[in-house]
Amino acid sequence: MPLVLALETSCDESAAAIVRDQTVLASAVASQVEEHARWGGVVPEIASRRHVEALPQLIEQVCRDSGVTMAELDGIAATAAPGLVGALLVASVTGRTLARLHGKPFVAVHHLEGHLCSVQLGEPLPPGPYLVLLVSGGHTELLRVDGPGRYLRLGRSHDDAAGEAFDKVSRLLGLGYPGGPAIEAAGQNGDPLRFALPKGRVSRPEGGFYPYDFSFSGLKTAMLRQVRALEAEHQAEHQAGGEPLPLADLAASFEQVVAQVLVERSCRCAREQGLGTLVLVGGVAANRRLRQLLEQRCGLDGLAWRVAPLAYCTDNAAMIGVAGAQRLAGGQSSCFDLGVAARLPLEQAGLLYESQPCF
Repeated sequence: MPLVLALETSCDESAAAIVRDQTVLASAVASQVEEHARWGGVVPEIASRRHVEALPQLIEQVCRDSGVTMAELDGIAATAAPGLVGALLVASVTGRTLARLHGKPFVAVHHLEGHLCSVQLGEPLPPGPYLVLLVSGGHTELLRVDGPGRYLRLGRSHDDAAGEAFDKVSRLLGLGYPGGPAIEAAGQNGDPLRFALPKGRVSRPEGGFYPYDFSFSGLKTAMLRQVRALEAEHQAEHQAGGEPLPLADLAASFEQVVAQVLVERSCRCAREQGLGTLVLVGGVAANRRLRQLLEQRCGLDGLAWRVAPLAYCTDNAAMIGVAGAQRLAGGQSSCFDLGVAARLPLEQAGLLYESQPCF
């Protein structure tokens, strides 16, 4: 496999890595979480500025740590879509500039393809086809993978992604940002069965429900109503020493139902589509409750399962490097006039390697 320098700046993590043969020779990430936590979410302008400041130092760090020089590289990869446009431009322009300067091919990478490749940084995968549950702050999708670059979406969220729902409910509970780790920490000793919460389904126009799709808007509304009811009850009983808001139980109950929905529909999809392996990737894949439920359910259903290494679940450049190296090994590279895109379906990732730029 080619030796690749990879860059990632699609949202609020600045990252660089050097990868070869699905082995990470060096990886560095500069997180902006604390700065964006002040605002309760990512501020695009701040994110872009911090990427500009951090990326040159990260590139120097991974080259120094790996002992690899620019002359030794086979190519330079950078995330080009989807994501925040201003943020994406930082890695894309940097990657294209370095590739021009050093006479290397440039490989634009679809961010979701990077997440799909993150599992390859752990245990070996069986040959396709297999099912991937990609669950992150911006995406919740079920994808059939037949091989590199060959994807078919079988299910998706029709409103918020699971990670986005975690962020909003965390804000509701006053637990901070990012919501996933905050809710997981708050609910660690809580009762996950105390509150009955809905498992949202998506109706078909012709009747019935989409079997593999997700919806988290009703769950968020249910949480809001539950919190308001508990607050009113506490206020009415305050003089008598009523119970304060049971944050641990609320967090655990919310986390439990999200994990159940993701696991149940993913396993059903794998069984019904005849796919024997289920792969979990994305930032929410770091959630312990989700991993535990997935392991239990796959065992009951006779499914093999794989999950991305914990260090590579959230946004990082190593996964971008694996995806870029695979494309480069297949003889694909991107034109230097290619820009970036806030949105691009994974099924259209091949457009990034056309001779004429698609955007």
